[in-house]
Amino acid sequence: MAHIVTLNTPSREDWLQQLADVITEPHELLRFLALDRHPELAQGGDARRLFALRVPRAFAQRMRKGDPRDPLLLQVITDRQEFIDAPGYSADPLDEQSSVVPGLLHKYSNRALLLVKGGCAVNCRYCFRRHFPYQDNQGNKRNWQRALDYIRAHAELDEIIFSGGDPLMAKDHELDWLIGELEAIPHLKRLRIHSRLPVVIPARITEDLCQRLARSRLQILLVTHINHAQEIDGALRHGVAMLKRAGVTMLNQSVLLRGVNDDASALAALSNALFDAGILPYYLHVLDKVQGAAHFYVPDDEARAIMRQLLTLVSGYLVPKLAREIGGEPSKTPLDLQLRQS
Repeated sequence: MAHIVTLNTPSREDWLQQLADVITEPHELLRFLALDRHPELAQGGDARRLFALRVPRAFAQRMRKGDPRDPLLLQVITDRQEFIDAPGYSADPLDEQSSVVPGLLHKYSNRALLLVKGGCAVNCRYCFRRHFPYQDNQGNKRNWQRALDYIRAHAELDEIIFSGGDPLMAKDHELDWLIGELEAIPHLKRLRIHSRLPVVIPARITEDLCQRLARSRLQILLVTHINHAQEIDGALRHGVAMLKRAGVTMLNQSVLLRGVNDDASALAALSNALFDAGILPYYLHVLDKVQGAAHFYVPDDEARAIMRQLLTLVSGYLVPKLAREIGGEPSKTPLDLQLRQS
């Protein structure tokens, strides 16, 4: 007789507790990882004044202790290079700081981006919105109502994208209300949710959330943000399985980051791990040139060379689109159109 294995479904209380269990001091994170004797890491602590350090222990536990080059650590640890005033970099690399109404960006013709919440569970040092004026675009019902009025008045919109910050920082009852308002708008077909929370705190994927998404008339897509295969563990795979049972289409977008995933083998391992978890690789973005993140930049020619090699290592459906987002352009700009010819 087969043994029946039961999994403890993450509860709402679990994810909120994990959200509160966060490391905010660089020295504490380095001590946790047995790296407090590495001066090159400790010297970057003052950069938290530029952009706060925030790392949930649920994510820090996936970092390799004693490894100063751990790819998860490098995404979140403060660095003195953040103080460099790099030419060509700005506080608003995508020209986003002029929303149509507070918290709503109508960047592309058929879809609009709603900044549901301004906060994130983790602060990634390369974040293109690290300087964004969230205080002027707060995620609350007053601003959501104004955004909904705009969406109702623009019949060309058929897809809404929940972004932030991180939209899954909103509680289930808030998302329930917001999704219900969108479902009542006839011209909307799809809801896309961009979130890093399923990765850094997999317990955020609750039964209540999945049940709500399952009964929506909208087609639901969830785009995770995973840059390295080491971020994928059993808890994440369990959350993805719950979402897929709810009928959610799972995609992933990554950022090409110097020292983190800037080689074809690392990207191949990521694509395979994503697909094994039930997530399809979607986009690989080159770095948005936000001030403070220049040390992560990989030049376009090098990015194309990495992608050419990746094409030889994995099946075609595991190759994400290499792209750049340019403020004011009507779509993302593909960078891999000439990979096979060049």
